[in-house]
Amino acid sequence: MSGHSKFANIKHKKEKNDAAKGKIFTIIGREIAVAVKEGGPDPNNNFKLATVIQKAKANNMPNDTIERGIKKAAGEVGNVNYEYATYEGYGPNGIAIIVDTLTDNKNRTAANVRNAFTKGHGNIGTQGCVSFMFDKKGQIIIGKEDCDMEPDDIMMLALDAGAEDFSEEEDCYEILTAPDDFDAVLKAIQEAKIAVTEAEVTMIPQNYVSLTDEAAVANLQKTLDMLDEDDDVQAVYTNWEEE
Repeated sequence: MSGHSKFANIKHKKEKNDAAKGKIFTIIGREIAVAVKEGGPDPNNNFKLATVIQKAKANNMPNDTIERGIKKAAGEVGNVNYEYATYEGYGPNGIAIIVDTLTDNKNRTAANVRNAFTKGHGNIGTQGCVSFMFDKKGQIIIGKEDCDMEPDDIMMLALDAGAEDFSEEEDCYEILTAPDDFDAVLKAIQEAKIAVTEAEVTMIPQNYVSLTDEAAVANLQKTLDMLDEDDDVQAVYTNWEEE
């Protein structure tokens, strides 16, 4: 099956330096806490937790850090009060932006997100104002350097498990699923002992928008950088086609 993946543009969440690595660990730590609260501390009986652990390992989080996070969350189940919140809005030239957050203080998070949009000369919109421009999909990324299996074999395995699409990129394979089929497809990939670089339910733009004005690019980058630096922000999705 053919695809037109723009993996590098799907979400603005990259490991640029040690600070970014620390941010990734903070994000995953909160996801572990929520997963344990919802389904318990045993990943064998809690697929959501197992998926977060897979994500943690893909991001080189030490095993002892993962285990410590699970034990801490299990001991504080009654005190875990993180809530998910999503914000939508527009950057320069109408670039669509979706911000997923996980926070223990929605007022603080809302103010910070709004400030990030304002600083970049964008604006927060109403719920649903840009999400219709994206498709919610399960996405599984397999790095070629970590996989010896033939592409056709991976594709057939994924499709048999319920995947919608498979595409081969320069340095990876991308598998897309419906959100409801994500767990089953990921489980099939993992049971085949295929190393997964990244796996999550994400928002994929239906169309991408280029920016040619340098001031607009700088303003958008300012918003995205401020969001990246906010510990409450889990992921940011845009339809910006980075050059």
